[in-house]
Amino acid sequence: MVLAIILLVVTLLAAVSVMRQLKLKNIFALGFSAVAVLSFGFFSVMTILCELTTASICQ
Repeated sequence: MVLAIILLVVTLLAAVSVMRQLKLKNIFALGFSAVAVLSFGFFSVMTILCELTTASICQ
């Protein structure tokens, strides 16, 4: 569960970076931030889901 919390914190920081890069119109950094939000967000949600439930996708 600690891993899920760490991934969630990284996701939130990357989301802040997405908003900041949109404001600065920095497309290259926006791309990397968006990829980080998508990947870390997916893994944090799936880790939390698999820890709390017995979903068939987790096995």
